[in-house]
This record gives sequence, structure tokens and C-alpha cells, in this order.
Amino acid sequence: MIDRYLPGDIAEIWSEENRFRCWLRVEVEVCRVLAEKGWIPPESLATIEGRAGFSLERIKEIEKQTHHDLIAFTTSVAEFVGPDSRFIHWGLTSTDVVDTAQALQLRSANEIILREIDGFLQVLARRAREHRKTLMMGRTHGVHAEVTTLGLKLAVWYDEMRRNRERMERVMELMSVGKLSGAVGAFAHLDPDVELKVCARLGLRAARISTQTLQRDRHADYVSTLAIIGTSLEKFATEIRHLQRTEVREVEEPFASGQKGSSAMPHKRNPVKCEQVCGLARLLRGYAVTAMENVALWHERDISHSSAERVILPDATALLCYMLRTMTYIVGGLVVYPERMLKNMELTRGLAYSGQLLLDLTRKGVLREEAYLWVQRCSMSVWKEDRDFLHVLLEDPDISRVLSEDEIRSVVNPELQLRNVDAIFDRVFS
Repeated sequence: MIDRYLPGDIAEIWSEENRFRCWLRVEVEVCRVLAEKGWIPPESLATIEGRAGFSLERIKEIEKQTHHDLIAFTTSVAEFVGPDSRFIHWGLTSTDVVDTAQALQLRSANEIILREIDGFLQVLARRAREHRKTLMMGRTHGVHAEVTTLGLKLAVWYDEMRRNRERMERVMELMSVGKLSGAVGAFAHLDPDVELKVCARLGLRAARISTQTLQRDRHADYVSTLAIIGTSLEKFATEIRHLQRTEVREVEEPFASGQKGSSAMPHKRNPVKCEQVCGLARLLRGYAVTAMENVALWHERDISHSSAERVILPDATALLCYMLRTMTYIVGGLVVYPERMLKNMELTRGLAYSGQLLLDLTRKGVLREEAYLWVQRCSMSVWKEDRDFLHVLLEDPDISRVLSEDEIRSVVNPELQLRNVDAIFDRVFS
């Protein structure tokens, strides 16, 4: 991942240094359990615990010859430990260490992502409550429909992010799994209780069964979940982009002091952060496809998944973290123009209340099909003649015969359509 989209705390988790630290943690924990079983002399364990380390430079140097990073790693560790290093990696295969250590890295990254989701939820809740009664036009097919509020729009996002949090918690549990079952998963050299004890000490669950690898359906599920969360963020960003268009200009992402929108046009205030989020969501969906391709490995394993995961797992966690922080900043500082919202509501001259009128006519005994034709006829006059809906209704012989003037005037009232906003908020935020 390029530095532009790489949060420092995520970068540390996926650094080479931390990856080897996690590998070493797994290796040493296995030695401790084997010592408890009497397979490693206590004095050898003490030496391992006291001396175990590695050199990044040395690992790279050895790997140039071995073309195998884990062998390069264990060779470097052996140089630190000495003769007792013969007990390190005893009965293990490379993927035992790699997959189990990767679960530790993912757990750290996931904890950060979950905190970012929580922070975003707090901002969404605050802004939703702030704008619970901020009137604006709701749109379907990009066309004015009925009146809504900005708070209701944000409350929908809040509820979606709450579902995303549940998804994240589920896959965090799914990925908190290790395996130490050996070359083909048959525990030929280590007993299953070693796996159970080591994983428990690492805060992981042992896989119920594995081959030489953890099965990659887990990883496909995990990366797909990250992609779903990213797609939600894209949805929110897309809405802000539409509402920031010059012709609409009801909201605007923050524009910092000193920020420049265009190298050629000094007046520009572009939704660049929202556009970033939309672009990065495409990457996440691509990573989900790659994760699915990684599920089908040959027999008990091959390493066609390995090269891809070295890219998609660090990148996916980094991107989602970046996107969450970006959207938290955008929504937290979202500039809102209520007057423009009201002005835009007037563009269709009252047509947003046609649905209420239809209901009022049916309450008076008019057949729905007939009432629909009356209201549509008046609506088309508004579109064609650029007249106020209310004036057209008052002049319509059929409608004025059924409804009094006061009843017709009462239809054009946003409060009537938004009388249940408080009840909706109670359901969402209770």
C-alpha cells in the first residue's frame, strides 16, 4: 500500500519486523508447551526464552539463497539461540507458524478497525440527532419524491454501520483461529493438545480440522466483509457527492483553510475525499474476488494463495481503516445548507405532496384509480405550465368538489409527512 492511504498503526502491524515477531511468538509458545510435556529440557527452554531473536538483515541475506522466508527466519533465530535451537520448529510446518501468526496480526488490525467503526457510529448518531428536523427533499430515481430530513438520511447510515459492526465482530471471531497440525493436517508429529494449548495461550481458538493450511473460505468471508463495509462507505460518500453538486449544494464535505480545489480554477471546492472513498471501495471489492480465488488450493495445500494474501490482507485492512477515518472526518465536519434545502424543495412547486392528496381523496370516498388520475392531471399541469401545485388544485373542478379549500391547503404541509420522525429515531437509537 502506498503511504498516501496507509495509516501508521496498520503499517506497524504488517511490517516485516512485526511479522517476524509474531512468528517468533508462536515458535516460543510451542517450545513452552513441549517443555511442559517433557519433550524439551527445562534448561533448553530457558535458553530459548532468553536468547530467541532475529535479524531482519540476516533473514533477507539467507532468503536470497534459500528462497524460503520461514527457513531464513528459523536460521536467523538459530544463530541467536545456539545448539538448543534444535528444539525450535520441532514437529511444525511453515504454514503452522505463518497462519497462526497471521491470525495475531489480523486480530490487532481488526481491533483498530472496530474502534474506527465505533468512532464513526458516534459521529453519525450526533449529526443525525442534530439534523433530525432539518427538512430536505427526498429523491427517488434522482427526481424529487417526498419530503424527508437530513437526520433521517444519517440515521439510515447509522443503522447500516451498526450492521457492519456486527459483521465485523463475526469475522473477527472467525479469523481468531490458529493451526499446528503439521504438513498435511494429520498431527503426525505433534499431538492435538499442543495445538489447543498454544492457541489458547495466544488468545486464539484451534481450528477444528485443517490441512497444511487454515481453509481459505474463512479469508474469503473476511475480506468480503471488509469489502461490504467499504461499499457502505462508498454509498454514503456517493450521496454526499450528489448533494454537493452545484445545482443541488445542500451539503458539502469539509474544505480546509488553505485547501485548493483545482490547479486551473480557483473557485473549485470539490468532494475529493468522498471521491477517494468511492475509488478505494473498488479496490476492496477486487480484493474480495482475489480472496475467493484463494479458496481452491491443490490437495492439502499449495501456495498460490500466499503471494496474493501478502498484498490483499495488509492492503484491505489499511484501506478500510483509512476510509473509516476519512468518512468520520467528512461526516463530522459536514457543512449543511438548510436554506438551500428549503429552496430546492420549492423547485417542483409543491408536487412533493401529491401522495398525501391522493390519500385524502380516497378518505373522502373517491376510488384510488380515479383519484390518481385527478392528481396526476394536476401534477402534469405543474410540470408543463410551471405553476404552483396548490393553485392548480384549487382550480381543479373534481378535486375542489371533494375537498374544501382549507383541506386542499392543509395538504401542502411537510409536518404532515414527517409526523413520525421522533418515533423512527426512537426505534433506531433506543
